[in-house]
Amino acid sequence: MNQSEPSVTVAEAARQLQALEGAVAQALVGQPQVIREAVVALAAAGHVLLEGVPGVGKTLLVRGLAQALGGHFARIQFTPDLMPSDVTGHALFDMTSEGFRIRRGPIFCNLLLGDEINRAPAKTQSALLEAMQEQQVTIEGQPLALPAPFLVYATQNPIEQEGTYPLPQAQLDRFLLKVFIDYPGAEEELAVVRQMTNGQIGDRLDTSRVTQVLAPADVLAVQRAAAGLRMDDSVLRYAVRLVRAARDWQGVETGPGTRAAIALVRAARGHALIEGNGFVTPDDVKIMAPAVLRHRLKLTADLEIEGYRPDDVLVDLLAGVPAPRN
Repeated sequence: MNQSEPSVTVAEAARQLQALEGAVAQALVGQPQVIREAVVALAAAGHVLLEGVPGVGKTLLVRGLAQALGGHFARIQFTPDLMPSDVTGHALFDMTSEGFRIRRGPIFCNLLLGDEINRAPAKTQSALLEAMQEQQVTIEGQPLALPAPFLVYATQNPIEQEGTYPLPQAQLDRFLLKVFIDYPGAEEELAVVRQMTNGQIGDRLDTSRVTQVLAPADVLAVQRAAAGLRMDDSVLRYAVRLVRAARDWQGVETGPGTRAAIALVRAARGHALIEGNGFVTPDDVKIMAPAVLRHRLKLTADLEIEGYRPDDVLVDLLAGVPAPRN
């Protein structure tokens, strides 16, 4: 690590992440698990796919997170006519210099909100692949590094809705977590409606209550703290066993690859850090397994016809694979 780069203790990192949760909760009311998973992904330096019907707060969550983090935020509204160059940028001819120059797209930011990502065709969705994996984009053969940290929080509507395209499996696999946002409870929904209609004009998303609690340099320090958490070999083996068992589990047509096991370990470290623990427990792995694995499982046609979802299979999987005892 460069000596100029800040470092934090586990306790300080946990305090910062918990403060981040509290700040985002000022905008997104009644969704503590969603906020927790979004913050865990940030600590684990992973991208997030947010799924839910329109109007449940997916965009509000990311805007609140961006305001609490500072840095450079950008939003891309994905549409059927969006081109890859609209995301990454392109080369254009400069009449003054009589040469080509690079015009950088909105992807050059710290936090990217890809809104309704599955309303664009696969060609445009795939424009994110290099950026998500390599932290760079290539324009006219020239690789350009993205600022650090770089995180993608993409929202999507359920794929059965009209006008949506399923994401390519290779792209799905680059998302550390897939987070569901469901309808809030009755009291939480009342609080949301009260907050969004009390003196507010129009439909603009209100993040005025969210205060900045971290800077980009702080995020990098927290991510290093998470990556350095101790994980006993028995817990590591448990994470790998879960992923391997998922491949052969009844009702699973295509199971998760090795990247899923890596993602599960990273997410478990992020969860342990936000809890203020200096080591990862089997519970950290078990808690994060659904969000890590649900988008990496393809169920058989029979189960899908019967209305089963990956989460239903994962409940049985987590019950059937014994966790190590401390």
